[in-house]
Order: sequence, then structure tokens, then C-alpha cells
Amino acid sequence: MPNILPRKTIRVAVTGLVIFVLISTAYTWVVMNWSYSTGERAGYVQKLSKKGWVCKTWEGEMALISMPGTVAEKFPFTIRDDKVAAEINRSIGQRVALTYEQHLGIPTSCIGETQYFVIAVKVVDEPSNTAPVISTPPAVPTPAPAPTPAK
Repeated sequence: MPNILPRKTIRVAVTGLVIFVLISTAYTWVVMNWSYSTGERAGYVQKLSKKGWVCKTWEGEMALISMPGTVAEKFPFTIRDDKVAAEINRSIGQRVALTYEQHLGIPTSCIGETQYFVIAVKVVDEPSNTAPVISTPPAVPTPAPAPTPAK
């Protein structure tokens, strides 16, 4: 029986596949180790769950409230470290500040569903709901008029 594919074709295909895997691995490594931005956001964590069919990641959502009475903006985030997820679970119901790194171009949702990866959490004090008190300078007494000489 004759060989359907020549050995050279098989070598080229295997070499191409190996190069593709190496480039994909290098790209994923660069994307996950280089952050586009870092920052901190404060608010109330309203959802945190471990999700995924094969790759389980912690996915959460935080309500960002800038002023009392305003509509909350939602901040979706991913956590890769179980210790950080446990800290957030302990602080549910409290105002927290999440330190995050933003990674653009993530090739698969298996690494995380969002581009924001939380790396630390700290509980912060509640913001004050009172308006600032504006103090007025003390009134300067006006001098009494000088007595007029009698004639």
C-alpha cells in the first residue's frame, strides 16, 4: 500500500503545530505577566462565585458608589488567588478597596471572564454621610462712634 502523505508533509505539519503552540504559550505568558494598568476601586462586593466548567475562576461584581443617593456603577472582576477570594468573602457587607491589575488581550475565558484581576483587598471606613460644616469667621466688632464734644 503506498504512503498517502509523504514524510516531508508530515514533518512540515508537525513543525507548524509546534511553532503555533510555542507562540500561543509565549503570547499568553506575556499577556498574564504584563499589566496594562493597575489601580484601586472602592465599594461593596455584591457577588462572588467560583465559576467554570473546566477552569474554575473566582468571578465577582462590586458596586461602586461615589455619592450617597447616586446610581451604583458595577465593576466586574476576576480573582486567581484563593487567599484573596477568602479575604473578600470575610469582608462581604463591608466597604472594601480592591487592588487590581488590568490585562488586555486574554486569549481565553478559562483564565478569567474579565480583564480586571484583583490581587489584594482591604476593608475601608464608611464614608461620612454628613455634609461638610463650613465655618464662618468670627464677626469683627465695629468700634463705637467717638463721642461728639458738647457745645
